[in-house]
Amino acid sequence: MYTVELYKADRRVKSGERLVKKVDHSTCDRLAIYSVYADQYPAGKGYRYEIHETMVTRSSAMTGKEYEERYDTPRSCSPSSELYWSM
Repeated sequence: MYTVELYKADRRVKSGERLVKKVDHSTCDRLAIYSVYADQYPAGKGYRYEIHETMVTRSSAMTGKEYEERYDTPRSCSPSSELYWSM
């Protein structure tokens, strides 16, 4: 499973680009996803996209056990960080 983050160039924001949408795809073929976004959202029109694996394997800071979580889980919500256990 992959997640695509689509960005558009925008000089009104400090970073110079804004997040347009975030889409989850259930397919396991990264090249198919790449070809779809390359055709629909060309870089010449100011688009940029990132393709991430949706679920990543991490280990808990306290117990050491491995578990899966989304790649974009905030640090304060992830058992793999000390911040989670100190709150």
